[in-house]
Amino acid sequence: MSSYHDCNPVTKRERFAWCMYDFANSGYTTVILTAVFNAYFVGVVAREEGNDQATLLWTLAMAAANALVLVSAPVIGAIADYSGTKKRFLFISTVGCVLFTALLSTIGPGDIYWAIVLVVLATFMFASGENLIAAFLPEISDVETMGRLSGYGWALGYLGGLFTLILCLGYVTYAEQQGYDATHYVQVSTLIVAVIFGLAALPTLLWLRERGAIQKIPITAQILTAGFTRIRTTLRDTSAYADLFRFLLALTTYYAGIHIVIVLAAVYAQEVMGFKTQDTIVLIIVVNITAAIGALFFGYLQDKFGSVRCIMITLLIWSGAIACAYYATDSMLFWVAANLIGIALGGAQSAGRALVGKLTPLGRQGEFFGLWGLATKLSAIIGPITYGGMVYWFEGDHRIALLSTLGFFISGFLLMTTVNEERGRKKAEIIF
Repeated sequence: MSSYHDCNPVTKRERFAWCMYDFANSGYTTVILTAVFNAYFVGVVAREEGNDQATLLWTLAMAAANALVLVSAPVIGAIADYSGTKKRFLFISTVGCVLFTALLSTIGPGDIYWAIVLVVLATFMFASGENLIAAFLPEISDVETMGRLSGYGWALGYLGGLFTLILCLGYVTYAEQQGYDATHYVQVSTLIVAVIFGLAALPTLLWLRERGAIQKIPITAQILTAGFTRIRTTLRDTSAYADLFRFLLALTTYYAGIHIVIVLAAVYAQEVMGFKTQDTIVLIIVVNITAAIGALFFGYLQDKFGSVRCIMITLLIWSGAIACAYYATDSMLFWVAANLIGIALGGAQSAGRALVGKLTPLGRQGEFFGLWGLATKLSAIIGPITYGGMVYWFEGDHRIALLSTLGFFISGFLLMTTVNEERGRKKAEIIF
């Protein structure tokens, strides 16, 4: 099996730089999408629209951002592979996310549409960068260690989210003591996220090397044609990479449930459990710690027992966690659910990214990780929209809407039983 490592030895510094991107961008997920800004949007920015309308608007914004990624990710990935410019695209997406996140500091009560525009653009840039950094994984790691390195990245990412949340919690506590309202400390929190993202991403942008073969194509139209041609080739290879495509179908299903939790956990805690901003931040801090533990634990476990088995175990844990959250009427059982979610979240994300790497042929990482991005973003549309629609349909009942999450996890588990990891790995080693 040929490898990029033969002519470009990978250094520990490069692997560290790759992992640092997870540290850098995790603040966006935890503060903007999970813990603070989403609840701020529903509870303050769009408060006059009512709980059900505000929740639906937030899920529609998430759907719009992920629809943009769904359309663009495979093409960007294919073009990046063809022209050897994954790192250039990564730089653009990083700067874009930092800029639009910083602009979220201008959002106040009633700025609904400006908030939606900015969060759609910031999330689009964030998700595009997430796909691109993942495409470097097979270039800097062997199949035998891919799960472990992916686990290190996710674990460091959760630490990055934890670090950002602690800084935000410190400022929120200070601001409330000074008599400032949510608008003030949420605006400052978005700036904290932007600064940390920009600074922590520097090692990645400086030290990670581009290993793809560069083919100069002078005309933009030709580059686009090349990108779409490779996407058509990928889709024609469905039968050749059957296990990869079965996994992507399973991933689309169970990730719909994961995305519901990611973008609506703080909203649920606020609207159903009565959590305040500080309570929610502390909750997400604890979840980040358990998620880091889950990522490390399942990172080692999947190299020994396989990624498919690990994903199936995490889906069982997810199902138990959602059942606990549904029946929780006090904070104790809800905290149990949150910690189970952390363990399952770290394990599922780490194992999923590694499995795509294992089932992807060398030289087509950007292309196939673009399809991985397509699957995750399709799920990011289906999941939150399903939840938001149910909240709207059942007149603000978040507890009933939560049951949709359980359905996604059970269906994903059943689909994972059709994926043969060993057979898929052997297919990926064949040079077409």
